[in-house]
Amino acid sequence: MTRRRVEIAAPVLSKLADVVVDRYRLTLSILVGLTVVAAIGQSRPEWIWDLGRDLRDLSGRVTSALQPPADPESESASESSPNRGAAYSDRGGPSGATEPPRPGRPVQTPAPEPSPEPPSEPPDVTPLRMAGGDVIVVARSSDFFTPSGAAMMRDVVGSLEALSHVDRVFWLDRIPVLNLFGLPQPLLPRDDASRARFEAARDRASRHPLAAGQVMSPDGETFLLMVDIDWLFVEQDGDCTDRLRDVATQVAEGYPDVEATFAVTGNVPIRLSRAASNRSNEIKYQLIGNVTAIVIALFLFRGLAAVIVVALAPAAGVFWTMGAIRLLGIADNGFTAVILPVLICMIGFTDGVHMMVHIRRRRAAGDSPGMAAKGAIRAVGMACWLTSLTTAIGFGSLMLASEDVVREFGMCCVVGVMLTFVSVATIIPWASATRLGNRIHAGHEGNVIDRGLSRVAGLVHWVVLRSRLVAGVGIAVTAALAFSASRLTPDQRLTSSLDRGSEAAAALQHVDEALGGLETANVVVRWSPEIDSDSGRIAAVVAEVDGALRGEPLIGHPLSLASLLDALPGDGPPETRMSLLDLLPPPLKRAHYEPERRRAEVRFRIRDLGIATYGPVFERLEKRFAAIERDHPGFGVTMEGDAVRRWERLYRVVVDLATSLGTASVIIFVALTVIFRSLRLGLISIVPNLFPLAATGSLILVGGGHLEIVSVCAFTVCLGIAVDDTIHFMTRFVDERRRGKPCREAIQDAFVSVGTALIMTTIVLVIGFGTALLSDARDHRIFATMGILTILTALFADLVFLPALLDRFAPSFADADDSRSSDS
Repeated sequence: MTRRRVEIAAPVLSKLADVVVDRYRLTLSILVGLTVVAAIGQSRPEWIWDLGRDLRDLSGRVTSALQPPADPESESASESSPNRGAAYSDRGGPSGATEPPRPGRPVQTPAPEPSPEPPSEPPDVTPLRMAGGDVIVVARSSDFFTPSGAAMMRDVVGSLEALSHVDRVFWLDRIPVLNLFGLPQPLLPRDDASRARFEAARDRASRHPLAAGQVMSPDGETFLLMVDIDWLFVEQDGDCTDRLRDVATQVAEGYPDVEATFAVTGNVPIRLSRAASNRSNEIKYQLIGNVTAIVIALFLFRGLAAVIVVALAPAAGVFWTMGAIRLLGIADNGFTAVILPVLICMIGFTDGVHMMVHIRRRRAAGDSPGMAAKGAIRAVGMACWLTSLTTAIGFGSLMLASEDVVREFGMCCVVGVMLTFVSVATIIPWASATRLGNRIHAGHEGNVIDRGLSRVAGLVHWVVLRSRLVAGVGIAVTAALAFSASRLTPDQRLTSSLDRGSEAAAALQHVDEALGGLETANVVVRWSPEIDSDSGRIAAVVAEVDGALRGEPLIGHPLSLASLLDALPGDGPPETRMSLLDLLPPPLKRAHYEPERRRAEVRFRIRDLGIATYGPVFERLEKRFAAIERDHPGFGVTMEGDAVRRWERLYRVVVDLATSLGTASVIIFVALTVIFRSLRLGLISIVPNLFPLAATGSLILVGGGHLEIVSVCAFTVCLGIAVDDTIHFMTRFVDERRRGKPCREAIQDAFVSVGTALIMTTIVLVIGFGTALLSDARDHRIFATMGILTILTALFADLVFLPALLDRFAPSFADADDSRSSDS
């Protein structure tokens, strides 16, 4: 530690130690106050919001009362002004008006602008919506095309539409007749029709462009009921999920000869399932994280008093953090509800372990509880503050991301890290100075980690003797792994954050298999004004787009103007059948063809296989569409839809990752360089901090994984955690060097001093992250896996690469002899 940093930090830490230990009642009052505010934030945050609003209103009234009364004459003059109440522009006139005339200047009337040619009015027709719906009721049965099955389905739809919160249900029976002038022939016959007619209807529906792959599976055993919700009458979340399924199931039970099952999925059920999973997992994983920390501490410390004191800090940090983010009005998501509590608990526990190890050593050496607590703040407080600062920097870099979920998670992590540092720096020393501190060193001699530390010290000694080789290998391996990890490709799924066994996820998977996908996207064909909207060239271009989509196996059941024309009577190429458009029902025609806007749409379905799977498909389609544009001048072909936007947006995830990691790495490097007042030490810190991230990314690549939003969070979070051990090791190394010890002796003593805490915190973090592996959500398991891999590889880098780099490249301390006497 440099002399200047000691001069600045020592008084601050000494003052903090005196306040926390000596003025214990003040410290207790502050801790109780923070806890009460956090409790209100978790249970009744509106109380704080209302209080703040009332204070602002009171401040406004006080400010108004203190203002001098207005001059009545000025008020009357203002009232007589012809422009009273008008907003004036900077040039002296009313906002939006022309400048008033000046003396000697003629009034100029602006010339009227030529009015554009009015566009053709679109017809008053509502386009038919074949896909979508707030809720999708997935019905499965092999008896739909039977008299009882048809009667059952019509009864189910009628019962659903009888619910007050259901606006309409679109299904197979509501498909319009293609030929406007033909006789209506429903795809699902009347209930009293013969079985032969039902079999013929099944065959006809399986070939119908509006039925197969749109509202039913080609085999006729899965029906989709597109339910539109009237949100005015929704009273609870279950109205959009359980109630719809239960009503359909109850109706089906009245038809014992029909075996049918019902499930709900779609946008609304998926969002509700995700929210319910977050709420249920929040409490569960907070308990799991806290209990795990206590059990681990009991095993490692071999003393109940030390366990209680260490467990208090992370528990308070989690409680304060969850209350704070609710007071800030940040909405719950899978990361803040599940990952954040475990993460904050582990961070608080690791810093608490470093402080507790020092307190126990001082108590075992004969210091009083108060002196041991003060000594811990002075000796470990700066390292804990540096680790919290760098961890907050790593988390804060997530706020540069373009995804709202990632930005909110980064903000919550920064708040949590700062509050957790406050809990560690106050609760552990304060509690250690009370009666709990009398027996806090019990079991110190039986510490499991200390007994095996000599073996690890032998590894460090071996590394130092071969520092040139190990340092070179470390730099080369880190560079190679970083290059490998940079080849990760982005990915995202709709069901990533859902429980594996949730109804919405299972139903969506079945629809993907039976109908080629639940989510829809579209290709928009536009043409220039020079092209007649009735031209056959439009049908020819749409037909080529339709063919390009059908050539991709992962694209499900395209529906376009060309497929509708093919379903009409007659033969011939698409460009010769454009006049048949008048035979289509107007709502169906408007859904795929808007001549006044000069556009046509081709809709298709995609499965929830991940954007990484569809990335090459979309790239091939874009090239094919570009070729179509070249072959047909005056036409433009573009892909649109949520899936396409996610594909385009996910490439920004790579940029976000590079930006956040790059920003965090640069800031951490600069911070360490400034703190240690050494460019060499700042450069040395790069390898042990970059190696864990590069190794984890390479392992994900080898395992066939991809870069997802959860990966962006995990990489940045792990950078913040991985740098903690490096800071503790380097801080102790610099302290030893400042005392005048040779470099290799300083490395050995630094490891002996912090090695116990390094290994102990690694065990805590690995087991703590392992609790998230129990989650049903895929995102949580990915986050936990990456955390475990990063923490383990970070310990390896700190025990192998960091000692070698310090021995090989650490700067010399010319004033070591001078500092030795001052330290003594």
